[in-house]
Amino acid sequence: MKFSIIIPVKYINNDTRETIKHCREIDYPDFEIIVLPDKKVNEAFSEVKFIPTGNISPSKKRDMGAKHGSGDILAFIDADAFPKKDWLRNASKYFKDDNVGAVGGPGVTPDSDNFLQKAGGEVYSSLLGGGNFAYRYIPQKKIEIDDFPSMNLLVRKTVFKEIGGFKTNFWPGEDTILCLNITKKLGKKIIYAPDVVVYHHRRPLFMPHLLQVYSYALHRGYFAKKYPQTSLRPIFFIPSLFVIGLIAGFILSLYNTTLRNIYFSVLIFYFLIIIFTTLNIKNLKMKLYVVLGIILTHIIYGLGFIKGLTRIKFEH
Repeated sequence: MKFSIIIPVKYINNDTRETIKHCREIDYPDFEIIVLPDKKVNEAFSEVKFIPTGNISPSKKRDMGAKHGSGDILAFIDADAFPKKDWLRNASKYFKDDNVGAVGGPGVTPDSDNFLQKAGGEVYSSLLGGGNFAYRYIPQKKIEIDDFPSMNLLVRKTVFKEIGGFKTNFWPGEDTILCLNITKKLGKKIIYAPDVVVYHHRRPLFMPHLLQVYSYALHRGYFAKKYPQTSLRPIFFIPSLFVIGLIAGFILSLYNTTLRNIYFSVLIFYFLIIIFTTLNIKNLKMKLYVVLGIILTHIIYGLGFIKGLTRIKFEH
């Protein structure tokens, strides 16, 4: 079983060099590395194929990489992530089941990230920050899924070709469409494998992290209408309901003492739950950043989801 590692990138930077370095060190006998920058690069790495693509979307870069790949499995990884040495070896065992069309694994925050990046990682991996999707950021039990980010997604090439690849300009969100086609159109399984690990550098708190959250929410809100099979789910609406309650409750509390007491009691309870779910964080400064990060993540996601939900057309 041969793997084609596909890395879409605009240009080669230190993160990309780190990705390539760790990919070259993978403990597996048969794989190739395909890097897709916008322009031709002057750098040379043995066993790495560079394919200039022009200024196109990450999904189109991945489609192009797949066409040039000779592997049985297409291993998609982001240019700000790097794999564990056993990445492909662990993934290969799941593809022994012919019904498995794809395998996804966690993108763990690396130790080399700075304080604010690690704070962003703590938000995503927390019960209230990542919610039911915290398994995307820390290893949890093996499950069958129908949606997974392409930062660590391995797809059987025959399956990829059968659905026509990503064939979309959406970014982010291109992986949602791909997974939807794999599971709903072809009826193939996608397995979340906790031992198929990459390390994924985080966007630091607060602004870069929140801009990423807003972008995710915007697309998910739009997809709730366009691709309801996997995006029209109650969990995606919860942050928006929280934002609506936050605003409406504040306004109503100005006119009624009982409602004011209920409103602030609910807020205190909400805050205490966040504190409780961050008890594992011993560093007080980190805890404060993560608590504030979770609250802001809920608000920004809620606003982004509402905007995406109300859009008639998405410019992408």
